[in-house]
Amino acid sequence: MRTLSEYLKSEYGEKIYKLSLCSGCTCPNRDGTVGTGGCTFCSEGGSGEFAAAPGPLSEQIIDAKKRISAKTHAKRYIAYFQSFTNTYGDPARLRRIYREAILRDDIAVLSLGTRPDCLGEEIMDVLRELNQIKPVWIELGLQTIHEKTALRINRGYPLPVFEEAVRKLKQAGLQVIVHVILSLPGEDREDMLETARYLSALNPGIDGIKLQMLNILEGTAMAEEYKEHPFPLLTMEEYAEIVCEMIRILPDDIVVHRMTGDGPGNLLIAPEWVRNKKKVLNTIHRRLRDID
Repeated sequence: MRTLSEYLKSEYGEKIYKLSLCSGCTCPNRDGTVGTGGCTFCSEGGSGEFAAAPGPLSEQIIDAKKRISAKTHAKRYIAYFQSFTNTYGDPARLRRIYREAILRDDIAVLSLGTRPDCLGEEIMDVLRELNQIKPVWIELGLQTIHEKTALRINRGYPLPVFEEAVRKLKQAGLQVIVHVILSLPGEDREDMLETARYLSALNPGIDGIKLQMLNILEGTAMAEEYKEHPFPLLTMEEYAEIVCEMIRILPDDIVVHRMTGDGPGNLLIAPEWVRNKKKVLNTIHRRLRDID
């Protein structure tokens, strides 16, 4: 397994931290273009509750640096635009924002969270241009390969759209990181492992993966579903076991960017064990050592 920390140290010779920033984009799955309400697990913050407040980018970066200054003396950073769909909107406006970020001496990488169905030719031209300056990572919210689950969580696009997006992005020389959520309603262990097998066999292949336990967050459609008809969620031990199995399935050259995540504590309904991120990671690492 190759972790993000190991990858960054090998590429840049030092530890590089993410600055969570806001581009001011919305999502076609919220504004009616694709759908309304967004993915059922997605919060009002568009999964970007830890991002800097909207505003001038220079001020966002100062604010984001302050947030992590207590734990790092980093000199270079990843400009990470996480919330909502960061390739959705006026390409000229997005080009200005992302050029401002990527041209800074303290930014080593530009990372954009987005949807596979928001990669038209104009924005692809912008991404190609930016990638000539510094590396650009595109983070795609796949979550699952199973269409029944995709419909249930209101993802808003079929799997072939994801496959075409990966092809276009890799052809353009961009790095592709895929988000996968474990314990989505209706999925069992084999369903989750099938997602890992699919990603392992994808051609062209992806560069990185983010794994996360499903967080039931207050204010989401999934929270309402969970309250009315509770569905089973993985225990911490079950989650750790499946993460380790998925890592064993994935090729060694796929960088594991995340093995667990921590949603906003004030919104978290379940599962309670995700609050202790250190314990979750220690459990995963212990299982990985036992496997070795």
